[in-house]
Amino acid sequence: PQMAENEALSRRQKVLTIDTMNANIKKVEYAVRGPIVQRAVQIEKELKEGVKKPFNEVIKANIGDAHAMGQRPVTFFRQVLALCSYPELLDDDKFPEDTKYRAQRILKACGGSSIGAYTASQGIECVRQDVSRYIERRDGGVPCDPDNIYLTTGASDGIVTMLKLLTAGEGRTRTGVMIPIPQYPLYSAAIAELGAVQLNYYLDEDKCWGLDISELQRSLQAASKHCNPRVLCIINPGNPTGQVQSRERIEDVIRFAAKERLFLMADEVYQDNVYAEGCKFYSFKKVLYEMGPEYFNTVELASFHSTSKCYMGECGMRGGYMEVINMDSEVKAQLTKLVSVRLCPPVPGQALMALVTNSPQPGEPSHAQFLKERTATLGDLAQKAKLTEEILNTVPGIRCNPVQGAMYSFPQITLPERAIREAKEKGQAPDMFYCMKLLEETGICLVPGSGFGQKEGTYHFRMTILPPADKLKILLSKVKEFHQRFTKCYS
Repeated sequence: PQMAENEALSRRQKVLTIDTMNANIKKVEYAVRGPIVQRAVQIEKELKEGVKKPFNEVIKANIGDAHAMGQRPVTFFRQVLALCSYPELLDDDKFPEDTKYRAQRILKACGGSSIGAYTASQGIECVRQDVSRYIERRDGGVPCDPDNIYLTTGASDGIVTMLKLLTAGEGRTRTGVMIPIPQYPLYSAAIAELGAVQLNYYLDEDKCWGLDISELQRSLQAASKHCNPRVLCIINPGNPTGQVQSRERIEDVIRFAAKERLFLMADEVYQDNVYAEGCKFYSFKKVLYEMGPEYFNTVELASFHSTSKCYMGECGMRGGYMEVINMDSEVKAQLTKLVSVRLCPPVPGQALMALVTNSPQPGEPSHAQFLKERTATLGDLAQKAKLTEEILNTVPGIRCNPVQGAMYSFPQITLPERAIREAKEKGQAPDMFYCMKLLEETGICLVPGSGFGQKEGTYHFRMTILPPADKLKILLSKVKEFHQRFTKCYS
C-alpha cells in the first residue's frame, strides 16, 4: 500500500508546472549566459575529469567580466573596502591616510558604523553627494541634485526598475520600448518579463554602427499601429557594437525624443572606455543641458552608470547609480516607494561607487598609484581594441568595425550556404551553430550575434577584448584558423 500511495503522490500534479508558471518568464532569453556558456562550463568539467580534447582550457570571451579575465583590481578601492569590512585595520599603518579617511566617512554614514547595516533605500546620502559632484565635474559644471540620484544594484537593476515604472496599458495602449539592434540582451529580457512591447531600431553597420534618425522614425511609425511607444533606450558607448555617439547625433536623438514625447534612457556604463582617435564620450545629460532650457526643463531622462566596467571592472560588487531628470514629482515618490520594497542596494557596492566618484586627488598619498593603475588598464584596453580589429580584418570572410569604445568587438562573419542549411535543419541559428563548433573544436566561448539581434541574413559574434594581450593574440589566431577551416569544410 505504501508504494501505491507514493505513486499516487508523485502523479499528483505539482502546483507550479511549466504550464502554470508565469508565461512572460518563458519568453525571457539572455544569450550572454545562454546555451553556449552552459556547454562551456560542461567542457571545463570534462577537462578536469581528464577527458581528452583538442585544447587544454576553455577561454571565456563571452562576457564583460574584467577580473575573471585577469584585469587587476584597483589597489585603492580594495584597501578602502577592506577597511570598511574590518574596521580594526584602521589602526594598521600599512594603509595610507586617504584610504582611512574615506573608510571612516563611509562607516560614519552606516548604522552602527557597520557596512552590515541597511542603508536608506535610495542609497547612503553622502555617497549620493559624491555621485552628484562627480557628474558635475564630468559634465563641466552642469548642476546635479543628489536627490535625483538613486544607487542601484549594478546598472541592470536601475534599468529594470525604470522599465517597470514605464510599462502600462493593454493591447494598443501597451508601452512600446525602442531598443537598438544589436542590443545588450538585458533589454529584451526585461521587456519580455514585464510584458512590454519591444520595438527594434537598427544601427547601421556600414557606418560603424551609426544611429540614423530616419531609422528611429521608421521604427516609431511601424510601432504606433499596435502599441504606445513611450521609451527610447540608447547604449553609449555601444554594447555589443562598441561605437561612440558623436555630440551632433546625441542632439538629434534628444530633439527626436522631445518631438515624439519619448522618455529617454541612456545606458552609459562604458563612459571611460573610449579608445578611438577623434571619439569622445558626451553624456546625454550634458548635451541636454547645453541645448538650452526648452529641452533641459522638459525632456525626461534617466541615465545609468556602474562600477562593473571602465577601469574598475568590479562586476561582482553590484554597484551602480541612476540619475533621473525632469521626472514628475508624484512618479518620483512612487519610484522611491518601489526601491524601498527591496530595502537597499548592497552596501559594499555603494561604498565602491563612493570611491569611483571620489577617487584620490593630486596631493593625496594614494593618487600616484591610483593614476598609474587606471591609466595602465585603460591604455591596455585601447591597445587590445586595435589589435582585435586589425587581426580579425585579416581573415577572409570576417569584417570587423573599429572598436571605438566599450569592451567588445562584434564582427560580421560570412557563412557558407551549406553551413546555413545544416544549422537550420538542426533548428539552430547559423551563428549559434558556428559558435558551438568553435567551442567544441578550440575551447573558445563567444556569443552568437543572434543573441543580440542583427539585420536579417547577416551573422556575427560578440567577443570581449578583455583577455591579457598574449592570450588575446592566441585566441584571435585560433578564431582565424577555425574560420578558414569552417569555410573550407562547408564550401
